[in-house]
This record gives sequence, structure tokens and C-alpha cells, in this order.
Amino acid sequence: MKVYTALLLQLIIWSGYTFIEWLSKYDQLVYKVIMFFVFFYLAINIGNWIIKSAKKTFFVTIMSLSLYGSFHLAMSYLSQW
Repeated sequence: MKVYTALLLQLIIWSGYTFIEWLSKYDQLVYKVIMFFVFFYLAINIGNWIIKSAKKTFFVTIMSLSLYGSFHLAMSYLSQW
């Protein structure tokens, strides 16, 4: 149950990242990369706070990032139709 909770919270964090990235669409790439690492750090810390295992936290964070990235790519692909 802890892994599921951490996964859901991290998906919310990635959604927030997409929203903030949309708001800052005219920023330079460097600032977007820094912002990504800030959200990545936040996702890892929240996951570690819930799961309390560094290895599982890293795995869940990569899994949530890949799930959200694939969903984001699928939605951008479908919006082009």
C-alpha cells in the first residue's frame, strides 16, 4: 500500500511539473532542466518519506516517471490527429 500511495503522489508531482512547464513555455531550456531536477528531488523525498527504503523509492520514482512520460507522449500523439 505504501508503494501505491507513493506512486500516486509522484504522479501528482509530475502533473504539477507539466503544469509549471506549460506556464513557463518561454523560459530557456536550462531553467526547464533545473526545474525538472527540483521536481525529481521532490518526488524522491516524498517517496522516501512514505516508503522508507532508498532502493524501492528510486524504483517507484523511475516507474512513475516512465508511466507519466508514456502517458504524456501518448496524449501529445493523439492530440495531433
